[in-house]
Amino acid sequence: MPDQLTTWQQVREQVPWHDVVPHLPTPIPAVRDGFTAHATIGEDRQRQTLLLTAYADVRSAAATGVALTPARTAQWNAALRGLPAVTFRRGPAFAKNGRDRYGLHADTQQRYASCLAESTDPAIPATARAARAYLDVAFFHPYDDGNARLAGLVLHAVLLRAGIELDEVHPILTTIRRADDPDGAAALARLVHGIATASHRRRLRFVPERG
Repeated sequence: MPDQLTTWQQVREQVPWHDVVPHLPTPIPAVRDGFTAHATIGEDRQRQTLLLTAYADVRSAAATGVALTPARTAQWNAALRGLPAVTFRRGPAFAKNGRDRYGLHADTQQRYASCLAESTDPAIPATARAARAYLDVAFFHPYDDGNARLAGLVLHAVLLRAGIELDEVHPILTTIRRADDPDGAAALARLVHGIATASHRRRLRFVPERG
C-alpha cells in the first residue's frame, strides 16, 4: 500500500505556493464566523462543544501571535477530543476506511514540526500557507484521531494570525483531498483565497469602508 505521507512530502514541493494566489491586504474581518457556523451543524452537541472550545483557544493563540508547533496542535487535538493530553502517533495511520496509509519514519515528527514552522513564512500569501498547513495536518495524520478537525483548526490559526476571517468554510472542510494531487493542493489555496476575498466583499456590504 502506498505511503500517502511520503507522496505528500514530494507533492508539497511541486506546488508553486509563492505564486498560486496573490497576497491579500489585511485585516479581513467577516460578517460572521464561518468556522463556528460549520462546527455547530449536526446533533452531536458534545462534539460541537469540544470543537468550539478548541477553536476558542485557536483564536486566542492567533491573537497573541503564538507559534504553531507540535505541542500546540497536540493541545488542540486533545481539546477537540475531550482528552487531557495526546501524543504523536506511534505507528502507521490509516484513513478513508483503510484505503490510505500514512507511514511513520525516523524523521516524521521533525518534518511535521518543520512544516508547521513554515506556516509563518511571509513570502508566501497567507491563504496559500493556510491551505498548505491544512494539508500537512491531513497527510502527516499526527494523532490517533481528530486529524480532520485539527486540520480545519490549523487552517484558521494561520489565517487568523494574518488577520483573515472567513464567513464560509463548508467547501474547504468537506471536500476529500488527495496526497498525490498537486493541482488539487493549488486549487485548495485558490479556494481559501477566493472565500477570503468574497468574505471581504460581503463585509463591505454591511460595513462600508470609510474614506
